[in-house]
Amino acid sequence: MGDFAYRLSRDLKVPVFDKTAIDGRFDFTLHYDPDPNSDRGPSLFTAVQETLGLKLESAKGPVDVLVVDHVNRSPTEN
Repeated sequence: MGDFAYRLSRDLKVPVFDKTAIDGRFDFTLHYDPDPNSDRGPSLFTAVQETLGLKLESAKGPVDVLVVDHVNRSPTEN
């Protein structure tokens, strides 16, 4: 499930955390419409819930970030 959460994070461009505590490897196929403004098929959220019985919930929590507050150019020999 951790790999699946990572893939969802990439596709949704938001952090997705696995809170299922489900171990093991699974083989499944999700059929969904990637266009949120379309009605040609279920959304990713609906497909995850209907196919896998899992619910994606929005929540606030700590996230690791990298902050660069200053950069110096290093001198070159040219």
